[in-house]
Amino acid sequence: MQNKSKPRILIIDDNAGFRELLRIMLSNEGYAVQEAEDAVEGGKAMLAGQLDLVICDIDMPYMDGLELLSALRSDPATASLKVILVSGRKDNDTLIKAEQFGALDFLVKPVTRERLLESIVSCLNRANGKSSLLSS
Repeated sequence: MQNKSKPRILIIDDNAGFRELLRIMLSNEGYAVQEAEDAVEGGKAMLAGQLDLVICDIDMPYMDGLELLSALRSDPATASLKVILVSGRKDNDTLIKAEQFGALDFLVKPVTRERLLESIVSCLNRANGKSSLLSS
């Protein structure tokens, strides 16, 4: 049985190895972790349960992470969900779109353990769901 006081994090990434690495790392840090291999599966998980944070890849089949984030923001049930985007991309256009769609942080793969944990703590402690990607 999961401890209900643990922050609940959903990892959405089509790379099974990356998901497993994050799951192990975050579980060891005391987080309750769920996984989804694409935006469709991730969307179902978001609607099915109470989550504290989503870590979502951008480049995925069916629907990319930016499209998923845009859809989340347009649905009152998920509009305030805290989201960190991760990607191998690091161009300004992608960063601007992440900001516009309301990502709280944007991490470039490969991401270090320290940077990931710093981002998670910062996002979980943020009272509002406002992005500050371009102002940092």
